[in-house]
Amino acid sequence: MASDKVKLLGAWQSPYAMRARIALQMKSVEYEYEEEDLLAAKSDLLLKSNPIYKKVPVLIHAHRPVSESLVILQYIDEVWAPGPAILPADPYDRAIARFWAAYIDDKWFLHLRTSVLSEGQEAKSAAEESAEGLVLLEEAFTMCSKGQKFFGGERIGYLDIVLGSFLGWIRVTEQRANSSLIDESKTPKLFEWAQHFCADVAVKDVMHQTDKLFEFAKLLAAKHKSSRET
Repeated sequence: MASDKVKLLGAWQSPYAMRARIALQMKSVEYEYEEEDLLAAKSDLLLKSNPIYKKVPVLIHAHRPVSESLVILQYIDEVWAPGPAILPADPYDRAIARFWAAYIDDKWFLHLRTSVLSEGQEAKSAAEESAEGLVLLEEAFTMCSKGQKFFGGERIGYLDIVLGSFLGWIRVTEQRANSSLIDESKTPKLFEWAQHFCADVAVKDVMHQTDKLFEFAKLLAAKHKSSRET
């Protein structure tokens, strides 16, 4: 089964699609990548493969689709088990990693998203909430890394991929808010971690280009503002 054809439906702006690309790179899995245009009509293949959410990423393996980035990460880890592990081996460590991944996606990212889409005091307050969340994640890093370079130890793992996929959007937020979120003085361990993460061989070719992402963020913000005014 692991040798069957693999295709990934993604979008260059999507941190969630980036997660799948990093995981496939880690496992040295050959795959076909199909880019979806987030500003255009969704492709028939995307709608057919993910009829519930109609979103990227979708991993299609042996003609069977798997949706939702966290589910995809776990699927890749199990199917291509001989490669570097993504999830921790210890059940407790695995549970903790899943807990913080849920926090990142379900709570922390909402503030980051608001700071990107909004203006004025609303954007400033959301950026401050994002920064406070990163202080919590600094503590989580201390606990999970056990003194090593990554959340996952000496290699990037599940939490590294989950949080690291947002680094481009963090940089965009820092530009828009004219302030630092991952700060060398407030979150020194995350500051160093981010540098290690972006330099990793599985990451460096798929990490967002900040300038390009910033221009896309301006389009999203304008669209969001227009929708609130109508």
